[in-house]
Amino acid sequence: MSDLLDLRTPEFKAAIATLPPTPALGVDENYWDAVRGLYRQSDALINLENGYWGAMTEPVKSMFHYWTDRVNYETTTLVRAHWPAVHDGLRERVATAMGCGIDEIELTRNATEALLALISGYHRLAPGDTVLYSDLDYPCGKDAMEWLRERRGVTPVRITIPEPGASQDAFRQRVIETYAAALRAHPRTRLVLVSHVCFATGLIMPVAQISAMAKDAGADVIADAAHSWGMLDFDVPSLDAPFVALNLHKWIGAPLGCGAMFIRKGHVGAIDPYLGDRTWPADDIRARVHTGSPNFAAWLTLPSALELHRRIGAHAKETRLRALRDAWVRPARELPGVQVMTPDGPSMTAGISAFRLHGQSPKATSDALRERFGVFTVTRPGPDAGEVVRVTPALFTRMSDVQRLVDALTVLAREAA
Repeated sequence: MSDLLDLRTPEFKAAIATLPPTPALGVDENYWDAVRGLYRQSDALINLENGYWGAMTEPVKSMFHYWTDRVNYETTTLVRAHWPAVHDGLRERVATAMGCGIDEIELTRNATEALLALISGYHRLAPGDTVLYSDLDYPCGKDAMEWLRERRGVTPVRITIPEPGASQDAFRQRVIETYAAALRAHPRTRLVLVSHVCFATGLIMPVAQISAMAKDAGADVIADAAHSWGMLDFDVPSLDAPFVALNLHKWIGAPLGCGAMFIRKGHVGAIDPYLGDRTWPADDIRARVHTGSPNFAAWLTLPSALELHRRIGAHAKETRLRALRDAWVRPARELPGVQVMTPDGPSMTAGISAFRLHGQSPKATSDALRERFGVFTVTRPGPDAGEVVRVTPALFTRMSDVQRLVDALTVLAREAA
């Protein structure tokens, strides 16, 4: 029901009304100070670990509090009476934001839930077929691809993505050739898992090109877009992948517990109904995942989160996050012993990047950044060559915050030399 989905608190309306027009550049500090004013954040540490989930703005949080109170006040009298229509309305709004049809998406509690439903449900596999994934894919996705050996009798193949230099064009071609070589070496490949933005390093993978190669080789692609939608400016169908798993509680700014699954029209039959689900027709995407009772308040907050996301703009977010990334990566790349895990340039990197410091474990580096310099980062596994320190700014991050990281790395690099 649109009257429920269009409800806005006075706090939300006031914030939207007072936010200045979005600038063309990501370095307009006056504008981004205004955006920062929408957040309430601890200043105990400089938080450069915002990839786990994204903080809600205060206006979106006011909507979440509104719906939490109302759901707990009206309980089932609200949900039983209105939920089917509200659920369809939410799906329609998310689908519109993604650039796809309502019959191509279903809400989930996170991208992981969507990803595992897609991998486990994909049934166009026969014993002896190959499924392909890389070292940079998300750990549970890698585990699920390996599990298909037991589930479907297939052979999982893990490829290693080369580690980049600074030149993005040459490196992009190396990545594409890595997948092309794997498809040639394993002609019975039927399913490929590809991360759009790799969780550990922030590398943007050329999903559309890989999807095209996979299709020519007789394989389908499942794209893990957990970190990309909202951080990058794109429509989901442009990935050209028939199956995509997404989060809304990272870069869209929705409450925790909001994700989505995309299945391109005409491909739903490749995914089994979830554990024999009979709630929906066999040709309905909603039969491919069964969330049970979600956090209704979180899902009801989605229209507000999407509205603020549109108000700021996906392109502006991408530009700002890349500007923050470049502000620390470019000087860090010149420091002795610092290895940056993504190339420069917009086609293969955005806000997230990662690094290693020669002669020091990533954990020791991350610990030193926190304890000595007040900068919070995180170590992530994944690359076959070893774990990394991941740096993830947010929309509320100041340029001075990433400069603090540069200053700290300058000291640590000098000490490790």
